[in-house]
Amino acid sequence: MPIKDIFFDIDDTLFPSSEFAELARRNAVRAMIEMGLGETQEKLHSMLIKIIAKKGSNYHNHFNDLCAALKLKKSSRYVAAAIAAYHNTKTSILPYPEIPRMLLKLKEDGYGIYVATNGDAIKQWDKLIRLGIEHYFEDVFVSEEMGEEKSPSFFRKVLKQIKAKPEECIMIGDREASDIVPAKRVGIITIRVRRGKHAKGKSTALFDVNNLEKLPLIIKKIK
Repeated sequence: MPIKDIFFDIDDTLFPSSEFAELARRNAVRAMIEMGLGETQEKLHSMLIKIIAKKGSNYHNHFNDLCAALKLKKSSRYVAAAIAAYHNTKTSILPYPEIPRMLLKLKEDGYGIYVATNGDAIKQWDKLIRLGIEHYFEDVFVSEEMGEEKSPSFFRKVLKQIKAKPEECIMIGDREASDIVPAKRVGIITIRVRRGKHAKGKSTALFDVNNLEKLPLIIKKIK
């Protein structure tokens, strides 16, 4: 049966999310120090990473919690400086070099292209827009709006919405647990991208790749 639809994760699949997040966080704590906070960059960065690990990357008050942990009575200027520096870093994000041409090729070949990702819907849309690739996708499915993170149920809902059969679809992502396993359980073909902080470890995907430059050729092999 021919492949008709392709789902992409965003982070460390379409752009180097891990690298961006690290740069943005270091820029944020540096801005707090430049605002007059008398702490070292490494201490602040270490504390921030622990807060993120505990509260999750979609938590909205990381810098507030960091200032609370430092027992600062007047923290607004430090939080504002951190947030400004973090968001200013977003102006530098770019997709992986092969992504725009690859997406264009898939569109020209007639495939339906979608995003299937966990996270906050506005944040994920913000990434796609800043990357300049939002118009390639026919629809974007985000866990916040779907009511659950990527799971067999998540993918069944997606398939129902686009009226597709699982064997006609491919899911492409960097994480074994959230991108590959749940998609496979409903019969979707999977491709694992070995990039970012989840590049290592066991893979049960049909194909493992280091980049997506040759994805159109791989899809032809699957067909």
